[in-house]
Amino acid sequence: MKSVVVSDSFDKIQSSDVRFLEEASKLGLLHVFLWSDEIVRQLEGAYPQFPQEERSYSLKAIRYVNQVTLVNEIATTDELPRIEGIQPEIWATCENDHNPQKRQYCATRGIDYKIIRHEDLCGFPALPSGNGVSSTHKKVLVTGSFDWFHSGHVRFFEETSGLGDLYAIVGHDENIRLLKGEGHPLFSQNERSYMVGSIRFVKQTLISSGHGWMDAEPEIDIIKPHIYAVNQDGDNPEKRDFCNERGIEYLVLKRTPKEGLHRRESTVLRGF
Repeated sequence: MKSVVVSDSFDKIQSSDVRFLEEASKLGLLHVFLWSDEIVRQLEGAYPQFPQEERSYSLKAIRYVNQVTLVNEIATTDELPRIEGIQPEIWATCENDHNPQKRQYCATRGIDYKIIRHEDLCGFPALPSGNGVSSTHKKVLVTGSFDWFHSGHVRFFEETSGLGDLYAIVGHDENIRLLKGEGHPLFSQNERSYMVGSIRFVKQTLISSGHGWMDAEPEIDIIKPHIYAVNQDGDNPEKRDFCNERGIEYLVLKRTPKEGLHRRESTVLRGF
């Protein structure tokens, strides 16, 4: 497969970024040239909102990304950094970031220049279902709204996927409003499900169809998990009783960020 590169700060990764990465990965093996904090300051005039270690960690967790390399030297946004041992064959850029200078840069170096169009980024494609894949691993279930997606969610998925095949059930819009009030969720259930499903630690993502704290009950009856994992904020007597009645192991994990990263909470990051 061809070597495809994208180059950016990827500072506040949202669904539009993930959709871009997904489309770029269809061209070949995707390599992200990630601008360091200092390079972001030089190119954009201010340091990024999220540090390079956190941005790199989140990008590496996205299933469409093959490799991430931190960039410490680059003159302008219209050229690619020179990374020893890496010879890009395709430079993919989104339509918003396209300009003639980038096209000329690629033409003089024998690099294919691909523009990902706006219309190619519309919607949130469903990921292939994991139902047809047999496995001897335990089934691990997590649930949540996953509204403002961040590195803390990635870490939670990483930890719980170590227990078995991870199934994530995303709360549907109506129930999130019921539990959290007006103004919630910020993002639609399809968008939130897409973001969760884009993380390589997640085997399958479903949208809940029930109501209340156990809105995932219909999906749980289908999946039949061995373990229901929650973090301390998500611990709930109703969930605990539900698991006891069905012989499901109920596991409460401490909300601990990846080593070296900041603790993140969706409530704090809303609008960040």
